[in-house]
Amino acid sequence: MARILVVDDEESIRGFVERALTLDGHYVKMAGDGAEALDVLACENFDLMLSDIRMPLMDGIALALQAARDVPDMTILLMTGFADQRERTVDLEALIHDVVTKPFSLTQLRDAVTGAIAARKAA
Repeated sequence: MARILVVDDEESIRGFVERALTLDGHYVKMAGDGAEALDVLACENFDLMLSDIRMPLMDGIALALQAARDVPDMTILLMTGFADQRERTVDLEALIHDVVTKPFSLTQLRDAVTGAIAARKAA
């Protein structure tokens, strides 16, 4: 399965996503913000990064830009519950696979991750 870095400042979201993806057989590592995620990315390789957009310190857009530069072969999937944040991703289509809208169901999460991983393998 895939190696996935999940980045979200809400512990409840991280826990839900971690449990779901671990049950699907993925290796999952967690980070609470963009700066922590960059530290993790400097030490480990991942197939996919699933990051919230709205976070303190470094938001998901800034993280996606830096991660795409530093780890160009990693697929990036963003998530947000705010329409204005989703609009900020329009110019990032070349860097990110998709944006998952919160709140999402377990099925929606699994489908988004499966699609992102499949797209990575097809590239």
